[in-house]
Amino acid sequence: MRKMGEISLINCFWLLLTALFPSCVFCSSVEQKIYIKLNETSPCVRLLNATHQIGCRSSISGDTGVIQFLEGRTDLDWILSSGPHPPYMVVMETAFFTRTVMMEMKNSSRVAGVAVIISKKGVGSSFSPHTSCPNQDTGVYSARYGPEFARCNTTIWNPLGNGLSYEDFPFPVFALKDENQTQIIRRCYEDHNQQVNGSAPRFPLCAMQLFSHMHAVVDTVTCMRRSDLQNQFSINPVELCDPLSDYNVWTSTQALNNSAKGHAKNQSVIIAAARLDGRSFFWEEAPAAEGTVSGFIALLAAVQALRAVTREAPPRRNILFTFFQGEAFDYIGSSRMVFDMEQKKFAIDMDNVHGVLEIGQVGLRGGDLWIHSDPVSRQNSSIGDKVNTTVQELISISKGLNVSLKEPQVSQPLPPSSFQRFLRSRPIPGVVLTDHETHFNNSHFFSTLAFSHFVFLSENVTAGRSRYYESMYDDAENLNVTYPPNLTPEEQLVHVTAAAESLAAVGTLVARSLYLQADGDMSRLQEIRADTTTVAQLLYGFLVEKNNSWFRSLLPPDISKPASSILGPGPPQFYIGLRQEGSSRIHLVTLIVQHVLANMTGTITNLTETQCRNPGDVSTADRDFYSYFWVSGASSLNSSESASGSCVRASVRLSKAVSPAFEKHEYGSRDFSTWTESRWSKIEARVFLQASPELQMLTLGVGVAVLMSSLLVTYFISSKAELLFGSAPRETPTTTY
Repeated sequence: MRKMGEISLINCFWLLLTALFPSCVFCSSVEQKIYIKLNETSPCVRLLNATHQIGCRSSISGDTGVIQFLEGRTDLDWILSSGPHPPYMVVMETAFFTRTVMMEMKNSSRVAGVAVIISKKGVGSSFSPHTSCPNQDTGVYSARYGPEFARCNTTIWNPLGNGLSYEDFPFPVFALKDENQTQIIRRCYEDHNQQVNGSAPRFPLCAMQLFSHMHAVVDTVTCMRRSDLQNQFSINPVELCDPLSDYNVWTSTQALNNSAKGHAKNQSVIIAAARLDGRSFFWEEAPAAEGTVSGFIALLAAVQALRAVTREAPPRRNILFTFFQGEAFDYIGSSRMVFDMEQKKFAIDMDNVHGVLEIGQVGLRGGDLWIHSDPVSRQNSSIGDKVNTTVQELISISKGLNVSLKEPQVSQPLPPSSFQRFLRSRPIPGVVLTDHETHFNNSHFFSTLAFSHFVFLSENVTAGRSRYYESMYDDAENLNVTYPPNLTPEEQLVHVTAAAESLAAVGTLVARSLYLQADGDMSRLQEIRADTTTVAQLLYGFLVEKNNSWFRSLLPPDISKPASSILGPGPPQFYIGLRQEGSSRIHLVTLIVQHVLANMTGTITNLTETQCRNPGDVSTADRDFYSYFWVSGASSLNSSESASGSCVRASVRLSKAVSPAFEKHEYGSRDFSTWTESRWSKIEARVFLQASPELQMLTLGVGVAVLMSSLLVTYFISSKAELLFGSAPRETPTTTY
């Protein structure tokens, strides 16, 4: 009898739990009926440095608002003042995504979040959310060195930069990339939210909820201090933020002993440099075509062009090709390499460096390239003479290459470049090649666009060129990398575009100049020529489709196999991201460039896969100079069989691209990058119909009433269990058996 009462009580208890926590029962199906999840989205995330925080964030439970499309001044007024159902979730095209509009919404309490439709339709002729003076506080120019050039006093390199990427927004901002889901949002808005004859829409209203709660706050100093305290005193420490970090990639024409750190005897080195990273307002949305890809593809073309001649007629000096990660965030990669050289933790030191040649933005050159140098160090006669020699050699070489080279006025400073971090260490002769004399070709001039009697400030261009420095629109189209219709992917891969021919010419120019600076044989100069087909493959792989047959043949089988999701469709993104301490995770771009270099400079060995992945049988001396790569190899286009794989030996190395500030635990450093990325729990966007506040309160009231009634019924049943579930007593038996 008591047991029957207990069972009944347990059943009532489970019924009560089901009523109180419906998410525990059939939560998936119920959620799918209520919400439409938006899959193709990219959030704006929080970044921090030594002094402040930038980016966006939601509350811990997500931010919800009624959807309102922004298509003119009337809509903005509705959002900021007259709309009766705040807060609003603003949906807009990129043309309206300007600093003026965003700052008005930032200063309003009536905005719950922003969703930006990412499409080419309606795009302004320019958009640069970066600052007008990139990396202005961590370059070489300061109060102590060239103060007249500090903080872009004489040259504004990115005049269109509106600084949106460096603002701190108190609400979430997402990019919407799926056109079909964008149409669903618009249809929901038109059915439920659109005004009729100026009257306010009635409930239920179409609403959106954005989740992007960021754990880190204030600045890197605060975040890292709290993380350190968690690691010291917590059983289960929770990291709040992580340093932006990855790896630099480097190789040399003469293999360097990577085990012997510090000064390399009898080595005079020319450094050829380019950057590997970019950024935009949104996380992992950084195609960086002109800002990054054009430069490092030209340098890769130079590496390929020098392969044969440097083996047959090695120059007296060594050439070190280096590809820096994290340069968009206060020169993370280059500052770390210089720091390691100074601390005798690299294969060479600063005394080994004879000069630097860096390739910057070179994809929109039209007909001209510009040779930039540092006017301060050139005042030293020795430095000045070496720079003048390099400039004259470059101009002489260019005459037979359909490349026009010019030099800006001597009084002009260096553009933002990795070379500046070398100059912070000591005066070194060097030049930077770009397609712009003053402001970036990827950012130029101004204009306005008028919509519905409201002028939204927007950036514009001249001569038909797009200006999208450090934005999601600096893509293949921005470099005019287009293909004739009806070409198959394999045909597009090897199709030589005008951009490929242009960058191949730059690669040839750079290769010949490096060979001369390295004191090579002048008579072999005409043999050095970059391959246009190789450049075409690089452009296709880095700007159009990374999952192509050439890249797959260069990468390890576990990455290149069809079942792997690492390559994925589309071009790679160039945001540096995070490298977990103690983890071997490498940014995909870094990994691809590493294996492209191995292909261009290495040789195939007869090692097995086991030996190649663990070269224990290889002599120690050999491993000091070379790395080994097990790659897939080319497979037949007409066969489903994959290649057997091969082992490539090359002098290609990785070195840390982590700011020295984190190595030294100087989180408030003003000399090195201190950028960190906040951690988060969930990134999600979804759409649903929102009931009126009155109906919500009524539902809550009914729920509370049902809860109280359930508790009363449960109490009554429990207290009367014997009476309700009782039975007649049994007779006591008179015998034992």
